[in-house]
Amino acid sequence: MSALLELHEVDAFYGAAHILHRLSLRVEAGERVALIGRNGVGKTTVVNTILGLAQMRHGKVSIGGKAIARPRPYIAAQQGVVVVPQGRRIIANLTVEENLLLGAATGQGKNSKGNKEPWNVPEIYKLFPILKERAHTPGTALSGGQQQMLAVGRALMSNPSLILLDEPTEGLAPVIVDQLADIFNLVADQGTALLLIEQNLSLIARVSHRYLAMSKGAVVAEGVVDASPDGMQALATHIAV
Repeated sequence: MSALLELHEVDAFYGAAHILHRLSLRVEAGERVALIGRNGVGKTTVVNTILGLAQMRHGKVSIGGKAIARPRPYIAAQQGVVVVPQGRRIIANLTVEENLLLGAATGQGKNSKGNKEPWNVPEIYKLFPILKERAHTPGTALSGGQQQMLAVGRALMSNPSLILLDEPTEGLAPVIVDQLADIFNLVADQGTALLLIEQNLSLIARVSHRYLAMSKGAVVAEGVVDASPDGMQALATHIAV
């Protein structure tokens, strides 16, 4: 069975800067995978390579078993892979609801898993009631936590098979992190796979089942997420390397 997402021995660059070095990873249908490592090891470049924003000069990116010769953002979305980007990137001149509708316009139209109740605006409002209350407010007028909810809702509107979450808790209060953890688990329980790029150990332990640890542009270790003290210490060590 083909992986939802596979990178095989990928070298990726920004100009002359060589960031990813023969990186390989797989995410299977329904998996909850954490991609961990300290700042600067290339985690966001993994996302940018899938989107074609970093230049791949060696290796292969495949989505749903289909090799993508020239990755582009719209190709990933059409194949059911969407990104909640670092920094959220809410469109400033659009309302909350317009930002959500933009997510629907960029996706594949229906979940490849055939969900009986695909994500739509009413379903997103059930998930995040505050967004319904502020539906006609400019998206950038929301608080940081509310903007993150909007970014997640916008991604879900494409009814993806896989969501790439790039540092989703950065700068957020613990109470918001707790809310997002519950949401991510709910989304995963409904069949959407997650690749969580994160350094928050609590969130990783609550959401992820498997981890991939990066160092110097490559995956150097992987394993099952263990929420015991020893397991958390091992994850912390990988993040610090």
